[in-house]
Amino acid sequence: MTGRGESNEALESSILLIDDPADERIAAYRNIREKDVVGRQGCFVAEGKVVLNLLLSAARFRAESVLVLENRLAGLHDLLAKCPRGTPIYVAGAAVMDAVAGYPVHRGILAIGRRTVDLSVSDILARLGPRALLVTLCGIANHDNIGSIFRNAAAFGADAVLLDQTCCDPLYRKAIRVSVGAALKVPFARGGTISDLLHELETADIDIVALSPAGRTDIRIAARAKRLSLLLGSEGDGLPRAILDRLQTVRIPIASDFDSLNVATASGIALAHFAAPGPPERLETDDD
Repeated sequence: MTGRGESNEALESSILLIDDPADERIAAYRNIREKDVVGRQGCFVAEGKVVLNLLLSAARFRAESVLVLENRLAGLHDLLAKCPRGTPIYVAGAAVMDAVAGYPVHRGILAIGRRTVDLSVSDILARLGPRALLVTLCGIANHDNIGSIFRNAAAFGADAVLLDQTCCDPLYRKAIRVSVGAALKVPFARGGTISDLLHELETADIDIVALSPAGRTDIRIAARAKRLSLLLGSEGDGLPRAILDRLQTVRIPIASDFDSLNVATASGIALAHFAAPGPPERLETDDD
């Protein structure tokens, strides 16, 4: 068994002081304020203590390196001790950190992560239990919305998020930050077209409920199926009419003199409703 003294020694040996923002060892962090690291050899940026903790705890991801503001190092000992042996922990002063990372939204903690397990839609569907709750996204191209939806999915215990090919990347720096690391916690997979995703859901015997301002059923009286996926579309265009016409649809009542809810807000309301315990009934529509 590794003792605390040995753990301390391993951590100390991984700490590398950086005094030049041009140091090639931290090249992956350079100018991330201008160009996101997603797409550079499959890596992504994690920011802050909470997100780093999730990165170091997630089986599907690993930390390639960590960059820490020197005045935060002492308070991060227990967290950094979770890093696999040999993970570089770069420590820099404020001037170097700001020159490398840009505006100080990072709270003095940055990490470069890498996805080690790339789940497919079929992988996720094969692992679902008898009362699964999913979120399926169509055309969500705003990173703030993606991040907020993942945060809601984590908060209400959704089993996974499925994205069609037109959605933006949940591992984009801003999406991870807005999700407070939930994009590293909630399993997700990207499929092809939304029609492809719906076909896979239906084949797996999962009921699909589409959210729309014109939904046929008031969400307050909608009961959930045993295995359910909520389907959300982009703001503005929303879900394609052909999809809404063939699926069960729900609406969230709002004031008559207002247009619609933000899609992330709608996801939180819908998840709170359908995640609540209740009898495994099928959704009733106005057409029944």
